[in-house]
Amino acid sequence: MKVDVLLGLQWGDEGKGKVVDVLTPKYDVIARFQGGPNAGHTLIFEDQKYVLRSIPSGIFQGDKVNIIGNGVVLDPARFMEEAKSLEAAGHELKDRLYISKKTHLILPTHRLLDAAYEQQKGDDKVGTTGRGIGPAYTDKVSRNGLRVGDILCNFEEKYAKLKAHHEVLLQNLDYSYDLDKEEKEWLAGIAYLKEFNLIDSEHTINQYLDNGKSVLCEGAQGTLLDVDFGSYPYVTSSNTVCAGACTGLGIAPKRIGDVFGIFKAYCTRVGEGPFPTELFDNTGDLICELGGEFGSVTGRKRRCGWIDLVALRYSIMINGVTKLIMMKSDVLDTFETIKACVAYKIDGEEVDYFPYDIEGNVEPIYTEITGWQTDMTKVKSEDEFPEEFNAYLSFLEEELGVDIAIVSVGPDREQTIVR
Repeated sequence: MKVDVLLGLQWGDEGKGKVVDVLTPKYDVIARFQGGPNAGHTLIFEDQKYVLRSIPSGIFQGDKVNIIGNGVVLDPARFMEEAKSLEAAGHELKDRLYISKKTHLILPTHRLLDAAYEQQKGDDKVGTTGRGIGPAYTDKVSRNGLRVGDILCNFEEKYAKLKAHHEVLLQNLDYSYDLDKEEKEWLAGIAYLKEFNLIDSEHTINQYLDNGKSVLCEGAQGTLLDVDFGSYPYVTSSNTVCAGACTGLGIAPKRIGDVFGIFKAYCTRVGEGPFPTELFDNTGDLICELGGEFGSVTGRKRRCGWIDLVALRYSIMINGVTKLIMMKSDVLDTFETIKACVAYKIDGEEVDYFPYDIEGNVEPIYTEITGWQTDMTKVKSEDEFPEEFNAYLSFLEEELGVDIAIVSVGPDREQTIVR
């Protein structure tokens, strides 16, 4: 068996949580392969809204195995809060959620360092969520990190050593803090973690595949936030691309099957960093309002703009996308004209590829498409698509070179059209 991978193609917030939940009936195992509690996957069904930060989105399917992989960074306090909230809503976790022993832990001092580093950068801040993600991955790469497996052996000694190292850094950064409350919650989260199945996930996943089980790998954030291929330095600290599924779960490249690439019918970004198609006018404000574009974890208002096909083609290439999934098409229902960026003009030259630097004088070149001006939230099947909407889909497929397999026409899991 091969694994399928589902990931975002823009700057995150594409709607991955809903799509994973829609796709999970096809799979036996859902595995999260990177990111941390900075990534919120929002799911709405049966009039109930859920925001998942670290737990895989397949948790709502009672007969599925869910795995938090080694590429994830996990905050025990935030995890405990999230898990207990789900349990209170009637979703039992402990018999179907497994956590890799190689998953790195986010310490309370990682969160403090995150804030201290951003404060030090001033106007050059990256715009992190302040969840300690970057410092945790920094410790991982510098071989100083703590992993979930460490809570089972000499944990107090290992924790004290890393905490002391962080406190020296905070002192050098002249950052004042009060650690007591956060540390108490975090240690309670450590005790709670021990109630779960802590596994050697790379062996477990490969055994599932060898036994003919189907696996869906779930990514967080989006391709354009990848630490290597995104708009550096305004990126996250992990590999959000398809290759991250291999390193974040311990599966071989030859075991990758379909790659589902998710994108919005327009484009958004949270925090700092370049955004060529960003709109600073009433149209951008209207897209934000209609799309409810506020971060599910941070509550921050998202920057909005027209769809960027230059960036999308780049993401499709990097990930080897085999099937596209378009989200939030209903947000554009009322527009008479819709724009799509097909190229950039940089220093007077037209380019159709995603360049090294998009932070400078990058002017988007747009194609205009007639809007469909139809309430898509009421559409139940592809046969009901208006002519103008079909034309938009055909235009995107021709420009991107990949078929759009699924179209979302509203926030509920039922408002999903499989083509």
